[in-house]
Amino acid sequence: MATIPSSRVRRLGQHPVRASGQYVVVYLFASRRLTYSYALQRGVELAREHNVPLVVLEALRCGYRYASDRFHTFVLQGMAEKVAALSEVPVLYHPWVEPDAGAGKGLLAAWARDAIAIVADDHPGFFFPQMLQAAARQVPCAFEAVDSVGLLPLSVSPKPYTRAHDFRRFFQKTAEAHLAAPPQAAPLALLPPDHPSLDQLPAHIASRWPAASPELLAAEPDALRRLPIDHTVGPVPLTGGTAAAQLQWRRFFENQLPTYVSGRRVMRAERSSGLSPWLHFGHISVHEVFADIVERYGPVPAEDVRPQGKRHGWWGLPEDVEAFLDELVTWREVGHHFLHQVPKAAEYDTLPSWARTTLDAHATDPRPMLVPIDELAAGRSPDPLWNAAQLQLVRDGRMHNYLRMMWGKRILEWTAHPRDALAVMLELNDRFALDGRDPNSVAGITWVLGRFDRAWGPERPIFGKVRYMSSLNTAKKLKINPARVLAWTDSARQTSFC
Repeated sequence: MATIPSSRVRRLGQHPVRASGQYVVVYLFASRRLTYSYALQRGVELAREHNVPLVVLEALRCGYRYASDRFHTFVLQGMAEKVAALSEVPVLYHPWVEPDAGAGKGLLAAWARDAIAIVADDHPGFFFPQMLQAAARQVPCAFEAVDSVGLLPLSVSPKPYTRAHDFRRFFQKTAEAHLAAPPQAAPLALLPPDHPSLDQLPAHIASRWPAASPELLAAEPDALRRLPIDHTVGPVPLTGGTAAAQLQWRRFFENQLPTYVSGRRVMRAERSSGLSPWLHFGHISVHEVFADIVERYGPVPAEDVRPQGKRHGWWGLPEDVEAFLDELVTWREVGHHFLHQVPKAAEYDTLPSWARTTLDAHATDPRPMLVPIDELAAGRSPDPLWNAAQLQLVRDGRMHNYLRMMWGKRILEWTAHPRDALAVMLELNDRFALDGRDPNSVAGITWVLGRFDRAWGPERPIFGKVRYMSSLNTAKKLKINPARVLAWTDSARQTSFC
C-alpha cells in the first residue's frame, strides 16, 4: 500500500502513537468524503499496521457563524450517503450532529482516550486551523492533520504568492513529484474484508454523543427546526454528497469541458463546472477531477516545457482543458496557499499596500448612495442587474461567476469605507453561498479590492487605482436583456426569504 507523502502530514501535539490503543479514528470535517482522501488513506494505513478497527467520525457543529438549514442540509445529505456506503465495510461510522452550541466539547478527546491515533483533515479555511490547535491540546495520543486540499501540498509553498502568475510558475516548477503521488481512489478498499471492526459506539460516547437520528440525517424540516441555527436561509435544490458531486462533474466533463473556452466566446454564458459547493465541503476531490482528465487526455505535463508561469502550454493538453485546469488549480489553490501563509487574509489590513493606499486615499469620496446591508441582502439596491445576482445567491446559494465580480465592485460604491465594503461582501457571501467561508471566497472577495491584481488606470473616484467594473459593461459582455432581468428578479423575490 502506498504511503502518504510526508509533505501532506502534520503532527500536532507531542504524543506518540499509542501501540496499546484499541482503534484508529479518522476525523472528517473539511474533506467530507470516502474517496481520494489522504486522511482516510492514512487512517487505513495505521489501522492495518496495528490490526485494529477503524472509526470514521464526522461531526457537524451548530455554533459556527452563519450555521443555517442551507449548510446543514447539504452536509447532512453527505452524511446520510456515508451511512449507506459504510454499512457493508468493516468500519464504524459515527455521524454526530451538535444539538446545542458547545455540546461537542470533549467528543474528540473521548474518542482519543482509547485510540492509537487520531487522523484529521488539514485545511487553512474558516475556523479549522484554530479548531485543530485546540483539539491537539486535548488529545492524549498521536494526532495528525493530513492535507487533501489540492494537487500541491500546502506545506511546500515558501511564501504567500501575491500574483497568480507567480504561483503558477512555482506550481509548474514543483508539481510533477506531487502529481506522481495521488491519493487512493477508494482507500477503504485497502481494508481486508476480515479486518477487525467495532460493532457499536463505546458506551461512554454513545451516552453523550449518540449518532444522528435517521430523521436528522434525512434533513427533515422538523428535525432541523429543533437545532439552534438560522432557519431563514433555507436549503437549495442542489444535493450534497459525493454521488451528486460526481454526477455534476461527469455532466460538465462530457458536455462542456471540450468547449470550455470556445463555448464562452460564442454564447457569453456561464461555463463553469459548478463544482464549488461540493469542493468546499470536500464531497469531491480535485484529485478525482484531475485523474479523469489525465485518463482521457493523456499524461501531463508536456515534454520539454519550461515552467514560465503561462496559462497555456505547460500541461500539454487542449486549450479548453488547460483553461479549466488553470481555474481549478491555479486560481483555486493560490487562495488556499495564501490563506495558509496569511491566516488573516480576510482582513482589510492584509490587502496589498498599493490597494490600501489608493482605497484609503479615496475613502472620503462621495458615494452615489449608501445602501444598508439589510437592503442589499434582500436584493433592493438601485441596480437591477446587481439585484438579480444577489437574489440568485439568496435563492440558489450560488452566483454567476462573472456577476460575482461586478457584485463586489458595486458594494464598494454603496458603503461608506472600503473596510465596510469588505465586511458586507464577506457577510452576504458567507451567509448565503454554499461555497462561502472558503479560501476561494476570501480570495475572490479580496480580489475585488486589489488582491492578486495590479493597479489600473485611469484613477477613478472611490476605486482609485483598483480595477473598475460597471453593471452596464457587464450586461453588454453577457448580452443580458434588461427586461428579462427585471422579470427574473420579481420571480426570485417570490421564492426567497426576501
